[in-house]
Amino acid sequence: MASKMLKFVETDRDMPEKRQAGLRKDDFLEIYGDYIDAKAEEQASRCSQCGVPFCQNHCPLDNNIPDWLKLTAEGRIEEAYRVSAATNSMPEICGRICPQDRLCEGSCVIEQSGHGTVTIGSVERYLTDTAWQEGWVEPIKPRQERPLSVGIIGAGPAGLAAAEELRLNGWQVTVYDRHDRAGGLLIYGIPNFKLDKAIVQRRVKRLEEGGIEFVLNCDVGADISFEKLREKHQAVLIATGVYKARDLDCPGSGAEGVTPALPYLIESNRRGLGDKVKAETAEGKDVVVIGGGDTAMDCVRTAVRQGAKSVTCLYRRDQANMPGSARETANAVEEGVTFEWLASPKSIYDDGGKASAVRAERMRLGKKDASGRESVEPVDGADFDVKADLVIKALGFTPEDMKILTPEVQVTRWGTLRVNPLTFETNLPGVYAAGDIVRGASLVVWAIREGRDAAAHMHKYLKAQMAADQKVAAE
Repeated sequence: MASKMLKFVETDRDMPEKRQAGLRKDDFLEIYGDYIDAKAEEQASRCSQCGVPFCQNHCPLDNNIPDWLKLTAEGRIEEAYRVSAATNSMPEICGRICPQDRLCEGSCVIEQSGHGTVTIGSVERYLTDTAWQEGWVEPIKPRQERPLSVGIIGAGPAGLAAAEELRLNGWQVTVYDRHDRAGGLLIYGIPNFKLDKAIVQRRVKRLEEGGIEFVLNCDVGADISFEKLREKHQAVLIATGVYKARDLDCPGSGAEGVTPALPYLIESNRRGLGDKVKAETAEGKDVVVIGGGDTAMDCVRTAVRQGAKSVTCLYRRDQANMPGSARETANAVEEGVTFEWLASPKSIYDDGGKASAVRAERMRLGKKDASGRESVEPVDGADFDVKADLVIKALGFTPEDMKILTPEVQVTRWGTLRVNPLTFETNLPGVYAAGDIVRGASLVVWAIREGRDAAAHMHKYLKAQMAADQKVAAE
């Protein structure tokens, strides 16, 4: 074992420099800086190289984290990058937006021993950012060109990951998306202060230069039928994600000024991309965000940057049970967001049809429900009001009606697509699905994993199809 490792006892955990809250809340720039080479090597050397790599086991992509940490500690940065990129289509994106505190870093052995986790996400980001700067990120070069084509519906993380893997194997790939830019959630859902859009656009450009065709502003099922797509391509992947917002079920939820989270974030991101957007911002308003996930954190922190007068987050459970990243919650608190834990909206007051306040009821934790989480119940006589000109609903997402795409496809009782859990193939031959439209609203890293896995099975399917076609031609 290299002498450079196991430095966690003598070297403290040190994240990249974070911009001060008073400065960063006035813009949409990323809040974390980059490691310099020496700092990345120092922090990577804290890895214990444990026999059972829990960090790797708790990474959805099964990234070889101890290996590239060791290479980084030894200054072998290009090799470390290549190991990182071998299992991940977008390491620098995952390094920025993955909730490492709930995945790899949360499972780090030295974190459990009280020495503070290895800063895995920051090193991962450093490796690929350095690779782009040094020209180590190679263009897509198919091993051989193959004649059959694949249509991918959705240019989000699952669709992009699958497109890259299929193109590397030589298949002709076309990606269809309803938006005017590729990237899906990465472009329109996640704010710039977490993920600069140039990072995503750089990835998309590489795919385009590698021969992947993008058909944008194309809503499959409306602009082109699903049947036409199946006629055109020998295999199809559905990677549309889930974008239907869960609604707020309380009096006043239809008042002006009550909006779903995703349109609010899309409009903000469009402004950052230079588009002209007519919708109002949170500037000068009292904002209430309802929800406790990562989308809610994106909304509260966006509202702060738009110049809101006040920003309050209502979450019906306590902080320990919050589904969002603890790191993102801490960043929001630093930026001036007020959290009302154990609080649930009861009604929304309106003044002339426009939201003016949220009546919330105080909750308490009860017995655990079927999912293992503690249930919540209201506390009698503990209602309170929060002033609100803008109420943002960040209650999660469900699938759109996939029967509109094609009535033949089978769905689960939750509305997600039913697939073979091993191959990702739907009940329709040659039609596959991956990402949130299969597993429900989840993490970007899971979408990348499933996109890559689905692509591997589609590759086998297409090879069999090509072999069958060649056999018929020979006869």
